[in-house]
Amino acid sequence: MGARRGTPVSDLVSLNQDSGRPAIVVTSISAPSRAMQKIAQGAADAGYDFIVIGDARSPSDFHSEGCDYYDLPRQRTTGLKFAEVCPMNHYARKNIGYLLAIRVGASLIIETDDDNSPQANFWRTRRMKMTAPVVKTSGWVNVYRYFTQELIWPRGLPLDAIQQEVPAFDELPAAIDCPIQQGLADENPDLDAVYRLTLPLPRSFRKDIIVALAARAWCPFNSQNTAWWPPAYPLLYLPSYCSFRMTDIWRSFVAQRIAWENNWNIIFQSPDVSQNRNPHNLMRDFEDEVPGYLHNRAIASTLDCLSLKRGTKHTRDNLRRCYLALVRGGWMKEDELCLMDVWLDDLKSIVSA
Repeated sequence: MGARRGTPVSDLVSLNQDSGRPAIVVTSISAPSRAMQKIAQGAADAGYDFIVIGDARSPSDFHSEGCDYYDLPRQRTTGLKFAEVCPMNHYARKNIGYLLAIRVGASLIIETDDDNSPQANFWRTRRMKMTAPVVKTSGWVNVYRYFTQELIWPRGLPLDAIQQEVPAFDELPAAIDCPIQQGLADENPDLDAVYRLTLPLPRSFRKDIIVALAARAWCPFNSQNTAWWPPAYPLLYLPSYCSFRMTDIWRSFVAQRIAWENNWNIIFQSPDVSQNRNPHNLMRDFEDEVPGYLHNRAIASTLDCLSLKRGTKHTRDNLRRCYLALVRGGWMKEDELCLMDVWLDDLKSIVSA
């Protein structure tokens, strides 16, 4: 399957369901898990590409039937400049997988993790344009409260917003364009260390809920079960010069802020994966999450106040403005801007080749 030709970054919106196969992107430092094998089998049956990105700690003999695995040497042969400069031993090497999927013309990118086992409905037909209830309130929204009556919240939500009331579900309006759609996870959902250290697991969520957030309704979303359509591909970028536990959370804030300028809503929907979480040191997770506990409100406020340009043709410039604001706020190193520029250059060369 060849790369899509002659498409400038601003025209990624023109890619559609017929432009190529959908792709699944995972990064892993472990031997192939049962979840990975299940993803590979499902991807083969459903006609998905399955791209797995390794790192310095990945097994040298990694092999899983049905996945296209890229170890470090193979990543360096892709011609992607980003593969040469992205720090090793970092989750942000997943960016290489996104670029490879885009290069072969992926009509849809679903990112997940190697400890997420897909449920049957994971392989459903997905649509960017949906009808769903829309939260139009401003401020922080604990979206998980729509999916369960239990005390629970997504990683990255400010701790003082956990108990905050959300608009009554039955009173929410409807309608929408959603090129970013977050699916929840059952059993061991994406939670912060405060929850994991103090409250019970496993947890499961309702199976019949879809809710969308409109402009100025904030909720973090993760990189563990998220579907992206071509108009939003530039926003896939995961930053490297920040805490490992905040890379996808801070990306989600940037993506939400830019989505507002494109009249996009962010979808959250019932689980279609079950997570059997890889071993973690929870106190180390807590340490890595401290920058979020302390600064997520300030980051969202800073992004909220930015003057950005409207329309998808400005996505590249808006992305850089957002990360520049995070650097100037002291939340990221200036090196992030150089790395992001390499990502954007690779993206431009891929879709314009």
